[in-house]
Amino acid sequence: MTIRTLPRALAIGTIALAGVALTACAPSTDHSGMSGMSHGATAPGAGTTQGSANDADAMFATMMIDHHQQAIDMSDMLLAKTGVDARVTDLATRIKAAQAPEIATMRGWLADWGVPSAAPGSMGHGDGMMSEADMAALEAAPGGEAGKLFLQQMIVHHEGAVAMARSETADGQDPLALALAATVITAQTAEIAEMKELLAQL
Repeated sequence: MTIRTLPRALAIGTIALAGVALTACAPSTDHSGMSGMSHGATAPGAGTTQGSANDADAMFATMMIDHHQQAIDMSDMLLAKTGVDARVTDLATRIKAAQAPEIATMRGWLADWGVPSAAPGSMGHGDGMMSEADMAALEAAPGGEAGKLFLQQMIVHHEGAVAMARSETADGQDPLALALAATVITAQTAEIAEMKELLAQL
């Protein structure tokens, strides 16, 4: 069944139930590797039609928007601090540069598919999402300590995104959504390795 044929209320319910299902996935998105985090995101809605998407595509876009936004919030917290290792601030800058355009792209897809965007912060704490306590700890941490905590948290966050993207590649059907999921898997897996190596050096 495609999003075109789903009643609005049913589409919303499907996404909400899917969120519970995804929470069971092992933590494992964010983005980029050492060479940068540009994922080739397309303009919002470009090449995407209602008929091309199914429930898995809608779930992926809806949940990944919230997931990306938290990564940006974490990056903003870190970049507001002083005394952070330059390699960590570079990583945070790349995360913001990659994920903000992807949020715009996915919101465009949802609009094209006739699926309402979820309210910010509506995701549960599965799929690598940080809890309020986690976010508070990052905000309160001083420079050097914040850099290490950011890496630890973002590794988990990335792992969650990779798990979500793998679910999309298995169950989705929209070509652009599938392409983004593949990019998330490749880019964030590489970045997880980068962060683990950096964490060991701090």
